[in-house]
Amino acid sequence: MKKIFAFFLIFIFSGILYSQEETASKAQPSNFLSNSYYSINFGGIFYPFSNNNLIDGYKTDTFSRNYFSGRLLLGYKISPDLALQFGTMRPASWFKYNNVNNIGYERSVWINAWSLSLKKNINLHKKLSIYGEAGIANVTRIGFSIDDTIIYPDAHFASLIYGFGLNYKLNKKWRLNLNGTFLPKSVKENQPSISQVTFGFEYHINKLPKEQVEKHENNGHFFPKNMVQVSYGNSKIGFGANRFFGMSLKVGNFESFGIPVFWVGAVKAAHSFSITYQRLAFRTEKIFSLDWGVSITAFQTEATQENVLAFSIFPTMRFYLLRRKGFDMYTNYSLIGPTFLTKGNLDNLKTGPKTTYQDTMGLGVFFGKKRAYNAELRIMHYSNGNIFPNNSGVAVPIQFTFGKTF
Repeated sequence: MKKIFAFFLIFIFSGILYSQEETASKAQPSNFLSNSYYSINFGGIFYPFSNNNLIDGYKTDTFSRNYFSGRLLLGYKISPDLALQFGTMRPASWFKYNNVNNIGYERSVWINAWSLSLKKNINLHKKLSIYGEAGIANVTRIGFSIDDTIIYPDAHFASLIYGFGLNYKLNKKWRLNLNGTFLPKSVKENQPSISQVTFGFEYHINKLPKEQVEKHENNGHFFPKNMVQVSYGNSKIGFGANRFFGMSLKVGNFESFGIPVFWVGAVKAAHSFSITYQRLAFRTEKIFSLDWGVSITAFQTEATQENVLAFSIFPTMRFYLLRRKGFDMYTNYSLIGPTFLTKGNLDNLKTGPKTTYQDTMGLGVFFGKKRAYNAELRIMHYSNGNIFPNNSGVAVPIQFTFGKTF
C-alpha cells in the first residue's frame, strides 16, 4: 500500500517537473496541470463503534461522536470523464469512549483513510452528471490502552473504497459535488464500516487563451524562476507559532487558541538547518504561483539529542499578499512532500518509519534590485499523515531564512 501511494506522488511530481520543459511560458498551465483538479468536501461521517469492539470486561454506557468530517482530493483527468484521484478523509475530532468501566477513563479512537481511486462521470445534461468511484484505501486506526492493557488495538490495513454522487458544472473551472463514500467493515481488524456524505467543490485548471498568457507575462509582476535558500532555527525561540497554527497554544483560560491549519508534533527539534532549491512551475496573473522544490534539513531533537537528516521533494503554493515598489510580500504553504529521514522512532517516541512527509508554512518578502533577495520566516513539520498507526510527528520551530533568486 505504501508503495502505491509513493508511486502516485512520484507521478504527480514527475508531471510537475516535466511541465518545466513542456511550456515556454509559466503563465500557461502545462498539459499535465491543465488535466488536474483539486476537490474539497465537508459533511458527515458515520462509523458504528460500540462496546463490541472492546476486549471482554470493558465497556461504557456513553460515547462522544462528532460527525463533522472532510475529504480532500487531488485528481488527474485521464479523459474528460475518467479521472484518477488521490486523497484523504477523516473526522474533525475523534470518537470517544466515555468513562470506561465507570472508573473515569475516557479514551479516543483515531481513524484516518488515504485513498487512490478511479472516478467515472456519466453526463445527464451539459451541466449535470452522476459519477461512480472505486479504488483502494489505506486505513489507519489508533486504539487505546488502560493501565498497559490494550483495550482496542491499533490497526493498519488495506480496504476497498467506493462511492457515487452528483456533479454540477458551474463553468470551466468550478464544479459542485454531492458525494457518498463507503468503506466496508473488516471482521479481521475488528473495524466497523465507514460511511461519509459530503458536499463540496472541484476546481479545474484550464489552458488560457494566447492573448491572456501574453498579458500575464508582460504585466511586470515578479515571480522568481529559481531560488536557493538557507535556513536556521532554534527551539529557544519556542514553538508558539507551531502551536498557534496547530490550534494548541495556551493563552489565559484558552487551552487551544489559534487557527487549525498546521500541525505541531511530539518530537521537538532543538536546532535545524536547511538548504532548499525551488523552481517555478506555474503562475497566475498576480496572486498565485506553484513551485516544486528539493531540500536537505539537518535537525537535532530536544529530548535525546538525536541528529537526523531529512531529504525532501515537495510542492509549494505561494500567495502574494502585497506588491510594493520596494518589495513583494507573500505567504506559502507546502503539503505532503515525500521525505526520507535517516532515523525513525525519535526521542523514544513512535514517529513511524523513516519514509514520511514534510509540511511547511511561511511568510516572506522578495526585495532588492530585480527582487534578487529573499527573507522568510517558516515553520516545519514531519509526519506520515496517519498512514501508519505510529505518527507522533516532528515539530521544527521558526526558521530564519535568507534566499537568492535567479
